[in-house]
Amino acid sequence: MIELSKKISKLVGKTNAEYGLVKEGDKVLVGFSGGKDSLTLLHSLNHMKRVAPFDFEFKAVTVTYGMGEQVQFLADHCKEHGIEHEIVDTEIFELAGEKIRKNSSFCSFFSRMRRGYIYSTALEQGYNKVALGHHLDDAMESFFMNFFYNGTMRSMPPIYKAENGLEVIRPLIFCRERQLRAFADKNEINVIGDEACPGLRFDVKMPYARAKSKDLLAKLEEDNPQIFVSMKAAFSNIQTSTFFNKEDLDYSKED
Repeated sequence: MIELSKKISKLVGKTNAEYGLVKEGDKVLVGFSGGKDSLTLLHSLNHMKRVAPFDFEFKAVTVTYGMGEQVQFLADHCKEHGIEHEIVDTEIFELAGEKIRKNSSFCSFFSRMRRGYIYSTALEQGYNKVALGHHLDDAMESFFMNFFYNGTMRSMPPIYKAENGLEVIRPLIFCRERQLRAFADKNEINVIGDEACPGLRFDVKMPYARAKSKDLLAKLEEDNPQIFVSMKAAFSNIQTSTFFNKEDLDYSKED
């Protein structure tokens, strides 16, 4: 029996109540890579389905890259726990060899292609929402990556509508990465890690910006253990009139 911690279930429930991620009658397609994040997401939704005062459907979908991945154990895991699951086989790996230049970054390419297949599957099968396993550490890392390397203040919202009309939800967005790792370890679940990353088979550079942002956050948290609590609060307390965007300036106030 999979045991979901009270902290995770409480955070997911609170996030769902605040942002209306999953509602009555929703059909949710879950991106299931087999890593600790998507595994926690899957079992969080399975728990929600059992205890929530509303009905919804969800199914897990695993997108392969076409490089001989062995993912049958993911299908077996879902079957064991009564979760509907589908494997979508692709040729993303072969396509990457044609599209990715030597020494170029690969993360965005594989992520974009994988998500495209998830979106297509959702639309073809009548799902109205796609659930992804991003957590609070992901959101903070993305903020610093965009801030320092792309010149924009941007992160990961709990919910947004894609151009194709699907709503993309992140039920774990207020959970810490270490909580998800502990979930997998405690339940002794076999997870897929970085060894399955297709980029490792190419002569490409590793995601430097994300690694640097992760290291920076780790150092900040050493100095201030409450840094994630503070930043989480700040993400809901954005005073746009104090920045340089002309459309948001309030000329009626003085500093």
